[in-house]
Formats: sequence, C-alpha cells, structure tokens
Amino acid sequence: MGLKKQVLEQLRGLLSGSRVLHCKEDLVSYSFDGTAALKQLPGCVVFTRTVDEIAEVLRLANRLRIPVVTRGSGTGLSGGSVPVPDCIVLCLVKMTSILEVDRNNLTLLTEPGATTLAVAKAAEKAGLFYPPDPGSMKISTIGGNVAENSGGLRGLKYGVTRNYVMGLEVVLPSGEPMWLGNKCVKDVAGFSLKDLFVGSEGTLGVISKILLRLIPPPAAKRTMMATFDTMEGAASVVSAIIAAKIVPCTLEFLDRTTVHCVEEYARIGLPLDCEAMLLMETDGHAAVVEEEAVQMERICREGGCKEVRVARNQAEALRLAGARRTAFSALARRAPTTILEDATVPRSELAAMIGFVAEVAQRYGLKIGTFGHMGDGNLHPTFLTDERDQEEMERVERAFREIFDQAVKLGGTITGEHGVGLAKKSFLPAFAGETQMKVMRELRRALDPQGILNPGKMFE
Repeated sequence: MGLKKQVLEQLRGLLSGSRVLHCKEDLVSYSFDGTAALKQLPGCVVFTRTVDEIAEVLRLANRLRIPVVTRGSGTGLSGGSVPVPDCIVLCLVKMTSILEVDRNNLTLLTEPGATTLAVAKAAEKAGLFYPPDPGSMKISTIGGNVAENSGGLRGLKYGVTRNYVMGLEVVLPSGEPMWLGNKCVKDVAGFSLKDLFVGSEGTLGVISKILLRLIPPPAAKRTMMATFDTMEGAASVVSAIIAAKIVPCTLEFLDRTTVHCVEEYARIGLPLDCEAMLLMETDGHAAVVEEEAVQMERICREGGCKEVRVARNQAEALRLAGARRTAFSALARRAPTTILEDATVPRSELAAMIGFVAEVAQRYGLKIGTFGHMGDGNLHPTFLTDERDQEEMERVERAFREIFDQAVKLGGTITGEHGVGLAKKSFLPAFAGETQMKVMRELRRALDPQGILNPGKMFE
C-alpha cells in the first residue's frame, strides 16, 4: 500500500528532501540486514542528524501510528532491523560524531552512527582502550552494538557492550528525550533504566547518544594457535586453561570445515590435518603475558595437541587472529546462502554441543561449519545452504529448532550475542517462560503503548 503522500510531505518538512527516500529502487538497499532469507521493503527511509529530528519523526509516527524501525549499518544477524510493511526506517548512519573523549574520567561520548572501529580508534588515539570487538566492527555502528548488546572475540576477558555503557540519551516513542546514567563509577539512584535499553533491539526507544567506559590498554599481547585431533581435546584444554586461573582475552575455535574454508580463502598457512583449532591471545602486563603464554603452551602440549604455534611478531599474530575474523566470509563463499547462528552453553558442555550440531547436520543432510568463542561457550553453527530450495530450508529450520532446544537443555541460551529479532522470536517463549514473557510484554507496552517501535521483533 505504501505511505500516504501527506506523510511523506510532512517528513520532508521535518528533514530536507534528500534525507527522505521513498522510490522503490532507493528502498531495496534498506529492505534487509545481515540475516539470510529475510527481506521487506519499507514505506520510506529517513536520515536524521540530531536528537531533535529523531524526536520530531517519532512524534509524527506516534500520532499517526506508523511503525518505525531504527537502523544503523544493517549488519545485524537476527533480522532486528528488517523493515515491516509501510514503516519508516529511521536510519542513524549520518550521526557519526564522537563528541568527547574524557581522559580524566575514562569515558567517550558518541553519536550512535559512529562505527565500532571509529570508537576504538578514538579511544586508542587518547591512549585508552575500548574492548568490545564484534566481527563486523569495521562497519557496524555503536548504536546497533548497544541495541543488540553485541559481543566479540574479547568477550571472555572483557565482557560485552553492556559492560561499557555508562550512559544513554534515549528518545521514547512519544518523542520525549531522556538521559540515563552518568560518568560516575557509582550510582544506585533509582532503577538502572539504561540497562533496560541495552539489548532492547530497538523496541523501547531510539538511542541518540552513548557514554562509554574506556580502560587503560594492555601493555603486551601474545597470540598462539593449537591444533587437535578431536574437538573434545580442544575443549579439555580450554577447561584446563581456565582451571589454571588464566583468563585469555581471546579463546576461539574453528572446526575442520571452517579451517579448510579459511585457508582456501585467506591463504594464512593453517595446518589442515586437524579436527579442531584453537586461537588464543593473552594480554596485560608484559611479565604476566609471558608467564601465561608459557603456561598455555604447556597445557596444550599436555592436553595432546598436534601442534602449538606461537606468533613470533605482530604480523604473524595478525595473520593468526585473521583466521577467526575471516571465518564467516570464508564459509560464505561455499554456498548461495549462508546462515550464521549463535547459541551459548556452559563451557563444560561445549564439546557435547558441537558434537550434537555435527550429528544434526548429518541427520538432515546439511552442510554446517562451526566456529566461535570456546572460552565463553558461544558457538556459531553456520549453515551453507540455498534459500531458493524450499525443501532444504525446511530442513534447516527443523535443524535450528533441535540445536536451540538442545542448547537450552544443556543450561544454555538461544542467543549469546546476535539477539532475537525476527529470526529467533519463535524460540523465545520456550526459553524465557510464561512469567518472563509477560513482564517483557508489559514493559514494552508501558514504554510504547501505540506499539510503533520495531513491531513484530522479539515477540508479537
């Protein structure tokens, strides 16, 4: 049906004409995000530059009950920024200013459209460190990271985005802006409302500014790789490393399929005669790093690894780290459709979960490469399929359901870092339970009584 002409004219009155897109050929690029097989044309796309413009768009949408889907770079992997029919896509990519780096308080204030990499570089320029590093950090926006509570390779030691959000400016669906949090290390006045908006996937408000916590950078880092004949062997070594009171900044794994795809794609020089590969990084004070690297190498050898390789210089360290960062791109070359999923289980159950994924793939006749964050139990089964093959996609859906059910049975969760969005909302009720679903619905209704923000995402 499309948006009415009068609505488009009102939006052009609020913004310049060039910042309101409504022609079909202009809308196609905003009809999908990084999630495979999900697509929907919006009614229009608008680009705001200030919090006042966000507020005006939301007031108009709220008054006319027009759905609004907030969007950054569109790298999400759960369908969170996929439009709904006849909606306004509120795109924040023009709000890219990093407004302040406060060395005295170790904070950074930014607009939501700045990329994660830009935030990290601004911190680095000031001699500080912003740890969260999602795989898409070169293009993902910090606003999207906050909305999805993104993780990354350094999550084991440093945590996820939530751990670094000290304050937010949020515009409610009614168009009312509010500031939550501050630069104080301690603040227990009232409800911690900022934490309600972190990970809310654009369903409660629009994030217009973000105050981030920074930390001093590690003085040294050591990167290592180890290969194993079995995934169980790799998992046992991970458990032994943690039991030795070592918390690496990175503790990643790749299965055989992923290793072969990465080597074919990137030509890093990875050994191909293994069933599992661990990529490990320790960082901190130079003496501690040296000691931990020696201990980790010893634990790998005592755990029966095939080979341990310690990076001799920064160039080799970057190549080894690149093996994990290019995993998705490498797998994506193997099939027309690549569906990257995530599920998390307790570390002690990870080897069993990886084995279950392999068994499901065989039983359904599907190709799956698995990699992820072995240190925190977060795995990414990646389905190599073809969305044009309806029968195969039905098998993929059944396989997903078994994988998520098994993760929950093992004490895990249906998503460790990608969010619920459209892709996983059918799995949420069984995981969350009736009471938690009721509370989430009531919270959403209280903040967005007209139901205009990202409708149909997370839950109906």
